[in-house]
Amino acid sequence: MPLLEIKSVSYQAGAAKILDDLCLSVEGAEVHALLGTNGTGKSTLAYLIAGCEGYKPTAGTILFDGRAIQTFKIHERAQLGITMAWQEPVRFEGISVAQYLTLKNRELNPAPYLAMVGLEPRRYLARMVDRSLSGGERKRIELASILALHPRLAIFDEPDSGIDMLSIHDIINVINICKENGSAVLLITHREEIALIADKASQICRGKIVCSGPPAKVAAYYKSRQCLTCDTEGRADGCP
Repeated sequence: MPLLEIKSVSYQAGAAKILDDLCLSVEGAEVHALLGTNGTGKSTLAYLIAGCEGYKPTAGTILFDGRAIQTFKIHERAQLGITMAWQEPVRFEGISVAQYLTLKNRELNPAPYLAMVGLEPRRYLARMVDRSLSGGERKRIELASILALHPRLAIFDEPDSGIDMLSIHDIINVINICKENGSAVLLITHREEIALIADKASQICRGKIVCSGPPAKVAAYYKSRQCLTCDTEGRADGCP
């Protein structure tokens, strides 16, 4: 049984249908890349899974470990082990980096998690989470917080956003550590080279999954036929 199963989920905002009868599954300890151009519904799906305020499916079911969770609030899903690294870096301000990393567990030693994302603990633990941190620093701190949570499912929404190209290896390292720790990862990206680090990939177009399979195959299909030209009647069991 998949850890996460999206069954025929649709989502409509006003007259606009953002997701249309979308189906997707993620196995435990699997890195699954969701590949698509901007405006195809990637982040909307992430918000629906995480339970963000104002986001509920207009149809369909979201199953986590066999349990329907589409009516659960965000904190209830967090208690089940679902967490999300936002596209915009760390929004929680006014506390120290050490306090931010130990919000869930005050007994946790945060230093190793900073080191995992390439930040020197002695330089950052006492720093405040505020505008004195660069976007890249804030992003790395958020990635460290994901590692500290040991989630069952980690959703990474455009994890390379706000990170310089020299730091991509840190993102890959975080994702690999999550997998080694038994976490499933839903990796949301518009870049085929990022999707290549996954175990499996799916392409989303106009709110539907149009192609699923090995990351190299899905990335090649995405590169040659992005959402403006993809076949919205494509099946999710492989690429044409």
